[in-house]
Order: sequence, then C-alpha cells, then structure tokens
Amino acid sequence: MASEENRRITDVGTLKALAHPLRADLYRLLSVEGVATASRLADHVDEAVSLVSYHLRKLAEHGLIEEAEPQSGDGRERWWQRASDGVSIRDADFRGEPEKAAAHLAATRLFHEQRAARYRRYLDERPTWSPDWNTASVDSESWMRLTPEELAALQNELDALLHKYDEQGRSAEANGDTEGREHVALYMYGFPFRV
Repeated sequence: MASEENRRITDVGTLKALAHPLRADLYRLLSVEGVATASRLADHVDEAVSLVSYHLRKLAEHGLIEEAEPQSGDGRERWWQRASDGVSIRDADFRGEPEKAAAHLAATRLFHEQRAARYRRYLDERPTWSPDWNTASVDSESWMRLTPEELAALQNELDALLHKYDEQGRSAEANGDTEGREHVALYMYGFPFRV
C-alpha cells in the first residue's frame, strides 16, 4: 500500500535513479495512472516492454515505486504503483559535497526540461482542446519582493491549496464524476533574481 506522505529524497543514489529521463517519465505516468503494468506504460512512452520493465525495477530498488495489487486475473502481469504520494527533493539535502550538488543540479535541469517539453506539447496541441480548456489554462508570471521566509510560507500555502483541489478531484472521480475531467499539470517556480 502506497504511503500518503511525500518521500523526501536525501541520497544521491535515489536522486540519480529518478533523474533518468525515462524513469522520470515512468514515475510521472504512475502518478497519473495510479497503477499500471510495464506493457501499458511502454505504450505511453513508445519503448520496448523489456526496457520499461528494467527501469521500473530500478525505481523499485530505490523504493520509489512498488508492486501493486493485481488489477486483472492474468497472473503474468506485474502491476506497479508509486510507493508514496510523491517525492520532494530539497536543495539543503544536497549541499556541501560537489558530487551531491552536481547530481541535484543535473536532476533539477532534467525535470525542468521535461516540464518545458510538456508545456510546449500543450501549446502545439492547443487547437485540439476546447475553448473552455484553453481559457482555463494558466500561463502567468508574478514579480514580488519577498524574504526567504515569505517565499517558503507562500510555497506552503500553495501546496495546501493544490492538495485541496487534488483531493477534491480524486474524490469526485471516485464517486463517478468524470465528466469534463482531464489530467492537469501545474508547474510553479519561485526563485530570487537580481536586475
């Protein structure tokens, strides 16, 4: 049974396991799918089932995913799910040693590139989405003057708000209310800069 808490990644080995492009995609797909087999995930990423199975086992070795209860009567199928509600990766856990800092930087850049690619895909596909979805889609910038403590407080409030809407959507869907629901990605970055 997956933990309902985020798993805080603090070691380089686990960070490197997740920061592989295909593994990061597979982890995100399990976030969306809930549970899936290697063959189902392979269809989404257009890779061989054997390669996807290998990478799923690597994620499992680091405790990022785990086997799930079978969803069908086919005993040959191996079902997977995330081992926790999500992961958190904090800069503070990777400071001090050059290898740790380099791994954190590489992972952060990979995740950003993958997020940007997903947003570019949405932009390319925008004409295929309804006017309601295109109107509701968010693309904004905010420029503020904050302290580190205020930025951390803002992040905590945003996390709570995101959790509220995620729970609301999951609850509605569990009760059969799937009309008009789509997967939604929301990316936020908050960082200092100087002009």
